[in-house]
Amino acid sequence: MYKILLVDDHTLVRNGLRLILESHKQLSIIGEVGDGFLALEFLDKNELPDLILTDIKMEEMDGITMIHKVKAKYPDLNIAVLSMVEDNSTVADAFRAGAIGFLSKNSDYDELVAGIVQISQGKRYISMEIGLSLLDHFQINRPIYIDKEAIFHRYDISERELKVLELISHGFTNAEIADQIFLSKRTVEGHRQQLIDKTKTKNTADLVRFAFQNKLLQ
Repeated sequence: MYKILLVDDHTLVRNGLRLILESHKQLSIIGEVGDGFLALEFLDKNELPDLILTDIKMEEMDGITMIHKVKAKYPDLNIAVLSMVEDNSTVADAFRAGAIGFLSKNSDYDELVAGIVQISQGKRYISMEIGLSLLDHFQINRPIYIDKEAIFHRYDISERELKVLELISHGFTNAEIADQIFLSKRTVEGHRQQLIDKTKTKNTADLVRFAFQNKLLQ
């Protein structure tokens, strides 16, 4: 069971997150506070969590400042940002301050929970939407050549699997993909799982990130 401290200055947001996260058997909310000052006070007086999940914009102490202060005193404590503020500069500032994850409040349930579990284990994680934005910025500023054919050969990806992958990246469900390319839903599900297995990715969001990073998708 991973213990989480929520830091957000909106009570409704904290209440909603508690309901969402505690629906997962591996996650437990051990505290929730409304700003960075209260977060530091909580850490001084209570059992340390496995993860602090914090917003960025808070009146009393913003998330970036809090991350700096927490990491100075508790360097091994895992911290992730969950925010609507997703510009590249803010994401970079959060990681420089010591965060190991950045999640979007627009994430769906599966991506949010999977990301939080991974970050609680001390692994880096970034939401797909944010990662793609960073990747676009990176590609514009530092163009890199990647041999797509070599990637196809290395991972043994077929043309049909690539088509499925393209439709997945556009957000279509298995049933919608099946209708578009005249396959059964079960066959599409099989292609999706084969792509995850072949690329050694963790889930659909990770698969799409991999595809864009390796220019299998444009």
